[in-house]
Amino acid sequence: PEERLSLADPEWSDIHVVTGALKLFFRELPEPLVPYGLFDPFIEAIKLPDPQEQVERLAELVQSLPPANYATLRYLLAHLCRVMERVDVNRMTCQNIGIVFGPTLLRPERELCSLAAGMAQQNQAVELLLAHFDRIFPV
Repeated sequence: PEERLSLADPEWSDIHVVTGALKLFFRELPEPLVPYGLFDPFIEAIKLPDPQEQVERLAELVQSLPPANYATLRYLLAHLCRVMERVDVNRMTCQNIGIVFGPTLLRPERELCSLAAGMAQQNQAVELLLAHFDRIFPV
């Protein structure tokens, strides 16, 4: 029989449980939301010297995502933008969300030698996607 769960149950009242479940879902996907083949191009985009070029290149890469990945990423990031609007209450700045979701949404197929450097770039990519959401995901 199908397991029924109610978000009204007390266990779901802790936002960390919900966020943890969401992150776990994305981490357990066979391939990340940003497919392995786009990992290096995403990282190269954030290394571009001109911030304008970074955003333009990320927008191009996002447009090249498979339709389901694009729609899911857009929906998730739109929600995270709403979370950031409540930063005074939840302390979830663009940078904090990048730290939480960067390694989950964007990860290399094989672990990098320098894990810390790689993670900083993954975080930065998510921060840019959030900071320039309207330009990267035009209506």
